Amino acid sequence: MTAAFVLSINMFIAALFAVAFTVVASTNPTVRGARWLAAAYGIGVIDVALEFILPSLAQPTPVVVAIYVSYLAALTCGLIGVARHYGAALPRSATAIVWLAGLAFVPVMLGLPYGSALRTLLYQLPYAAMQVLMVAVVVRSGGKLALDRLLVVVGALAVLVYLAKPAIAWWIGTADHAQAYLASDYAAISQTMGSVVLIALALVLLLVIMRDTTMEMIARSETDPLSGALNRRGFETHGDRAVVRARRTDRPLSLITLDLDRFKAINDSFGHAAGDRVIADLAEVLGDAVGSDDLVARLGGEEFAILLPGRTTAQAKALAERMRLAVARDLPVRLDNAPAVTASFGVAELQFGERLSDLCRRSDLALYEAKAAGRDTVCAAPRLRSVKPDAEAAEFAAPSDRLVQSFG
Repeated sequence: MTAAFVLSINMFIAALFAVAFTVVASTNPTVRGARWLAAAYGIGVIDVALEFILPSLAQPTPVVVAIYVSYLAALTCGLIGVARHYGAALPRSATAIVWLAGLAFVPVMLGLPYGSALRTLLYQLPYAAMQVLMVAVVVRSGGKLALDRLLVVVGALAVLVYLAKPAIAWWIGTADHAQAYLASDYAAISQTMGSVVLIALALVLLLVIMRDTTMEMIARSETDPLSGALNRRGFETHGDRAVVRARRTDRPLSLITLDLDRFKAINDSFGHAAGDRVIADLAEVLGDAVGSDDLVARLGGEEFAILLPGRTTAQAKALAERMRLAVARDLPVRLDNAPAVTASFGVAELQFGERLSDLCRRSDLALYEAKAAGRDTVCAAPRLRSVKPDAEAAEFAAPSDRLVQSFG
């Protein structure tokens, strides 16, 4: 397999991925970094095209420098694209240092024999350094999912590939002038290694983008646009999982249901824009009061639910009381002669054999009790009679519950 053939494959692959990332960027503008990745592979096509014309040049030095600089530019675009996608800060200072060092290497490389291992080392070092920066960006972004770790591994392998090339050049030798590069065994090996890196990085990056786009679409479908909290669909999805986890770990799980008092009067007196502002402000107050594991959802209208893993009835009731005071203190409608904004709260704790719907029903009953008691208060549903998870109870459990008991 000649280097020219592998180079042709690299050119085709680079063009293919440039088009792929361009399509992703144009069809989904919210995907950060895709345009930079498209630019990276687009520059890669130019880089390969320049390598093809080397054998026909009488004075190849300007093109050799152009190949070196264009590939470094492609890696820089890739670094920016990865940083944009992961929402991480671009290491500007380190990137500038790599560029300054890389440009400083140019006159040194030109003064060394074309096929020397030292020249190859200076040629590959900036590439390896830029790849290290990409790995560092992914690691510092906090991405811990399988594809994030795979991207780190592939990036680290790319660093090793760049660093291995000088050793290969020293071991098997390379061309003694630029025009003979494509005819050398080193070129065939180097281009093959580059092809593997090119494909692996692009495929993993595309998978990361597809994963994050899918997760974003799911999150959007489960989020209430006005409040930013979960909507009913999101609450039911995540709530069912929380119930299963609570059963599996034998930890308490409590639910707070709340409803703004006389909210219709606010809409009627001050307009729906004021009512929407109150809903958004209420969601912010609730979000500030809960922990990272808790779920806040807007079930509809002015009704919210807060699911509290690991909290007992007493703990949930204490939290609801703090929320009640925060609502009365922080949520007056900011209009002239506006009445105070208050809310009523119902609290219930998951009991053995209950589904999420059962927990919601008991919390709602407690909320109705709070409304009947004069509003702006907190009521807790009484605990059900304790039932041990024996064979008789398991018989009446839902099929999904029995599966959890069997496989949990």
